[in-house]
Amino acid sequence: MDTNQEPPTDKDRTSTALTKPAVPAPDWSIQNHEMDMSSQEACDKNLNINSSHKESVTNSIAKQVSNGDAKRDAPTPTQSVPSNSSLVATPVLTSQNRIPGEVALTPTHSAFTPHTLNPHSSMTALTPMVSGSNQAKNSIKVQNCVSTVHLGCELKLLDIYCRTRFSEYNPARFHGVVMKIIDPRATALVFRSGKVLCTGLRNEHDSYLAARKFARIIQKLGYPAKFLDFKIQNFIATADLRFPIRLEALQQAHGQFASYEPELFPGLVYRMVRPRVVLLIFVNGKIVFTGGKTRGEIHEALDIIYPILRSYRIS
Repeated sequence: MDTNQEPPTDKDRTSTALTKPAVPAPDWSIQNHEMDMSSQEACDKNLNINSSHKESVTNSIAKQVSNGDAKRDAPTPTQSVPSNSSLVATPVLTSQNRIPGEVALTPTHSAFTPHTLNPHSSMTALTPMVSGSNQAKNSIKVQNCVSTVHLGCELKLLDIYCRTRFSEYNPARFHGVVMKIIDPRATALVFRSGKVLCTGLRNEHDSYLAARKFARIIQKLGYPAKFLDFKIQNFIATADLRFPIRLEALQQAHGQFASYEPELFPGLVYRMVRPRVVLLIFVNGKIVFTGGKTRGEIHEALDIIYPILRSYRIS
């Protein structure tokens, strides 16, 4: 060992440490390349799987569509297959030959051929036409039937009012007793002379029953009441012609029978001579009949007035 060799200084130690062989750094480019290759293979594998899946789905859809067209184009039991058919099946569009924006399902010849299983299904049933006059007659409704009966004795109205229920008596306003019953629902005007006027009924039968009930009530009060001269005095009915009417022109042409003052009353009053019926005619085509003794007079009045009003219809 050389004794004359000087001990190493701090500078020499530093240089020696700097001159040590460096550890080789890992080559990241190779690893990155390997990772890129593995990820690329995985992506290619996924793409192959997706493409094969898409092809299988497309083929299955095309097969279903072709089967559906075949079933739809198959002849029904009521159809016959033409012997020399020149119809060509239209190819089904797939993702390869489809134009952007084009529908995948192309209509075949069956879409343009009418399939009528029942030839009578497209026919409309013919019903007999109803004339306007008959239609108007069907719209007639009796709103009130007024009848009268005579009891054959004089009555004390204040005594009747005090001894009966559902009755009113105010001689300052009306000189008769107003009596009401529930079944049938009717109202009677009882006068001192023994005359009774029944109103509020819709038909002759109910009016007759109501008049008998009022006479029976007065009999139970001790009056010798009878049931004399029962008559239907007035039918009040309505009808709808279902077309508007020019009332001014009607009044000018039939001034002898008609009166029209819209400032006082919105309807035209038409007084018919035979049958003796008064008609209230409104611009919307509705009519009110008053004064008829029977239903036949109401129908007869409508038969007479209908063609007249038809000629003044607002088109």
